[in-house]
Amino acid sequence: MSKTISAEFETRRDAEMAVERLVQEHGLDRSSVRIAAASDENTAGTQPAGADLEGGQPKTETAGEPALNGKVKVSADVAEASADKVVSSFEGYGGSSIRS
Repeated sequence: MSKTISAEFETRRDAEMAVERLVQEHGLDRSSVRIAAASDENTAGTQPAGADLEGGQPKTETAGEPALNGKVKVSADVAEASADKVVSSFEGYGGSSIRS
């Protein structure tokens, strides 16, 4: 039997890292994993990360600001046997509000 497990992440980078772990280390099919805004607003998370930073600080010369309007939600459709691996991967990258 399969189930959907979801979590919310503060940054787009953390969400993407959790997805990569699921796909590369745990063998989940990428098409069974979705990334979306956790709310109705378009968002890149709640904190700058990855390309939004320069030397650990927000960039000084940018063409725009990241849309930091809320958390990023990752959902994965998995077999019951993989549920613990998914939850562990989400937790390992700071996932919160984990639901299954």
